[in-house]
Amino acid sequence: MAELLSDAQVAEALAGLEGWHGNGKAISRTVKAESFPAGIRLVDAVAEVAESLDHHPDIDIRWTSITFTCATHSKGGVTELDLNLARRINDLVQAMGAR
Repeated sequence: MAELLSDAQVAEALAGLEGWHGNGKAISRTVKAESFPAGIRLVDAVAEVAESLDHHPDIDIRWTSITFTCATHSKGGVTELDLNLARRINDLVQAMGAR
């Protein structure tokens, strides 16, 4: 099982993850899609990746703004699972033209 990361470990990891912020409790990133349907396509793509990893973000959709929040709830904070998911989300954001 993944180990809980300290605030310092999370801060160090976030330095290399564009757009993400947070602490040892959770990390988040908000992106803007070109349109509402484009945002939903991004959410759908993230859902597919999350299912394959068996690790799921909290997702908040507000028209063309989508916020992804990652935390390992069973551990009570951020683990390497969350950082890996954040990297995968960044790949999808870039591939799908969100910003």
